[in-house]
Amino acid sequence: MDILIIEDEKPAADKLTMLLHSILPEVNIVATLQSIKQSVNWLKENAGGFDLLFLDIQLADGQSFEIFKQVRIDKPIIFTTAYNEYAVEAFKVNSIDYLLKPVTKERLQESLDKLDTLRENLPSKTDTGQMLALQKVLANLQKQYKSRFMVKVGEHIKSVSIEKIAYFFAEGRTLFLFTLKGRKFIVDYTLEELENLLNPEMFFRVNRSFVMNIHAITDVVVFSNSRLKVITEIASPKEIIVSREKVAAFKDWFDGSEG
Repeated sequence: MDILIIEDEKPAADKLTMLLHSILPEVNIVATLQSIKQSVNWLKENAGGFDLLFLDIQLADGQSFEIFKQVRIDKPIIFTTAYNEYAVEAFKVNSIDYLLKPVTKERLQESLDKLDTLRENLPSKTDTGQMLALQKVLANLQKQYKSRFMVKVGEHIKSVSIEKIAYFFAEGRTLFLFTLKGRKFIVDYTLEELENLLNPEMFFRVNRSFVMNIHAITDVVVFSNSRLKVITEIASPKEIIVSREKVAAFKDWFDGSEG
């Protein structure tokens, strides 16, 4: 088996190499890389030059998910991480294997056994889909979403937490924030910017005018032509109709399913 290691701590990389050789004497470490830049350059020239990647989360020049933005990786990955239990659980739920530092031989053996099991029971054509899922989860773990918005009230400036926001409404070039209590404020953003700032588990852009907080929705009813109408406790400037092209994605979001 040809293995690529991306790890910026030499002692950790050396230990992983030693453990791999003790479990798989025939293993071939094709390269040990230490940074995002070095890894991207290597992967661009050797995209298919390995069977398995061991990938550290924190590298010398940033978070390793940046690699996925520059190159496509269609090989199995085992993450090495010093993340807390919350992140580790997220990896588990999404079927991403990981090695919590310091790596032990027993845990490494389990990871390799799991890889063998997956390869025996899943067709190889699923590798690409699995890797896209890994990339998505890893990126979400790294991303910090906006938790509050600054608004102006007369001569005063206040802060509104996202838990108190019912929805955002765009009218022309003006974007309004509506709270769960029905208060209305102007915020200096566009809906496109909001989509990158808000946690997608809590907020969803239902059409060209509205971004909804799932906790503000009291009912969803079938509208004409299989579209959906969203009902909230507070009054809205106009009916909130889910765009036809967004109906399926909205249902997945509202149901709590992975998109």
